[in-house]
Amino acid sequence: MTVAQKLATYGATLHNAALPADVIHHAKRAVVDWYAALIPGAIEAPARMLEQALADDLDRGPSRLALGRSATPRTAALINGTAAHTVEVDDIYRHAIYHPGAPTIAAALAQAQALDVSGLAFLKGVVAGYEISTRIGASMGRAHYRFWHNTGTVGTFGAAAAAATLLQLDATRYAHALCTSATMASGLQQAFRMDSMSKPLHAGHAAEAGLLAAAAAAAGFTGSLDVIDGDAGLGVAMSNGPDWVNTVTTLGRDFHITDMTFKNHACCGHTFAPIDGAQTLQAQMGIAAEDIECIHIGTYAPALDVAGNFDPKTAPEARFSVPYVVATALLYGSVRLTAFTEERLRDPRIRGLMARIVLTVDPALDAAFPGQRAARVRIVARDGRQGEFLQPTRKGDPDSPLSDEDLNAKFLELARPVLGDGAADQLLQRIWQLETMPSVRSM
Repeated sequence: MTVAQKLATYGATLHNAALPADVIHHAKRAVVDWYAALIPGAIEAPARMLEQALADDLDRGPSRLALGRSATPRTAALINGTAAHTVEVDDIYRHAIYHPGAPTIAAALAQAQALDVSGLAFLKGVVAGYEISTRIGASMGRAHYRFWHNTGTVGTFGAAAAAATLLQLDATRYAHALCTSATMASGLQQAFRMDSMSKPLHAGHAAEAGLLAAAAAAAGFTGSLDVIDGDAGLGVAMSNGPDWVNTVTTLGRDFHITDMTFKNHACCGHTFAPIDGAQTLQAQMGIAAEDIECIHIGTYAPALDVAGNFDPKTAPEARFSVPYVVATALLYGSVRLTAFTEERLRDPRIRGLMARIVLTVDPALDAAFPGQRAARVRIVARDGRQGEFLQPTRKGDPDSPLSDEDLNAKFLELARPVLGDGAADQLLQRIWQLETMPSVRSM
């Protein structure tokens, strides 16, 4: 059997599976976090522009956009997937360098609403998408991430698996859904090395492409069954020819959805260890940002490749700037959505502190990536004092997780300004009760 067939054999059983209670709980955590990213993203330019571009597919159809507008399923998946990846607060599976929620849950919800299934069926679709896509992403590894945006590529499998599970495809058609999605997987790193709306669109495209692949497979459309592990397949063309043996060995035994990172800052996840380490060291030294002579940050190479920008001019660029977000955190105490207003982007205090930051690759920390996301921070004060701190992980990583209460607070902070207090509180309550809901049409 090919890798796709092995994954499909597992995925095709999930709609009937009795999943462990903690897996269902973690699936709901993922949905809470997805909505926390979706709702503020829905009012940003990328989603609004897509609504204009795809107006023919709106105000009709069984699926819904974040703020309630009806849509055809593929358009709902595309726009919601884009919105959920726009403000950079969506979840991470660190071993795959990948944000599963934005594409996977967007596709799962659009498909679930189209079929008018229960909340439990929807959650099983989410679990399927996470379990299958994260394993493909982890196998593709760091070599894939050199040029490709994993959320756009690997996310296509998450969307396809979620939809295939909801459609209750048999193993053969499920495999074809995965294989068709493989040849549509795309998203270039270069697309977000400067100001651009392409990065969130990668997630939306993955959601739409996966939904299309599953719908086509349900109609009998076939893909090349060795497209993932063949001689000219995904692994060779877009990575370093990974060994696929371990991809499937833990399926059904270890659930990756229980091992997620949920963001505590509204920016690129590669910046988190530097932020957390700098804030911890600032507190230990009892030093004001204005009294810092210089800050030395050592971390892993991809963090600096992706987020080493010393002169961000727009909010998207600033979210991918270690100097900007570290300076912001030290001056203002947090990196939330307000960190990226026009006023903050022009703040001379932030720019002044950025100029006193030095970034380097730490060989030991680089060797531990992607399984560990760490940073070593050294602060030199104007009065000559020095301090150093190793931030071994990020707040929000599985070994330093956000609690359910933390997730609730994150959701309410991000959703209430858009929905209003009452509507946000009600939506949060419904998400935590998903497994008891007879239908997700009203979500």
